[in-house]
Amino acid sequence: MNVEQVATDNELISCALRGDQAAFGQLVLRYQRIVLGVAYRICGDPVLAQDVAQQTFIRIWEKLGTYRPEGNFRSWLCRIAANLTVDAFRQHKPTVDIDDLSLPDTAQGPERSVLDHERAAVVRAALMRLPVHSRAALVLREYEGLSYQEIAAALGIPLGTVKSRINDARRRLQEELRPLIEQEA
Repeated sequence: MNVEQVATDNELISCALRGDQAAFGQLVLRYQRIVLGVAYRICGDPVLAQDVAQQTFIRIWEKLGTYRPEGNFRSWLCRIAANLTVDAFRQHKPTVDIDDLSLPDTAQGPERSVLDHERAAVVRAALMRLPVHSRAALVLREYEGLSYQEIAAALGIPLGTVKSRINDARRRLQEELRPLIEQEA
């Protein structure tokens, strides 16, 4: 298959299973931002998120033969990324790569940039204080746009548990961020 063609996930998987590394490379390119986003939002550590993203694609390559084409590849991929991130997060202390720190964008004015940067930091910190399983469910829903059913499949938990974890995470964030929300109103 010509990798420049737009191919479905299942077509790329089929080619990859026959040894086409370029097809697998297309899958990596297609999903690397999603995997990195899931990992970072769950663990909050850019270095650990990079490691987990690499581990995720290694695991996908190793387990590609177990994927069922009637399933949703994106959900399967997010499940692996979320599980590996939760495991890695429990084993490592967060670090910060100085190259990943961003300076405020002064194009909108220095005061507004600083306020936006501070608000984002407060929200990230509140997100990181959530229980890791609730955080994983919330990240998959709010940042990756997965449906409740896809999250249940990705995390291997019942639909009711997904709803409960997301509701709990939203409630906790709302309580913790209430002063910030009231300040902006």
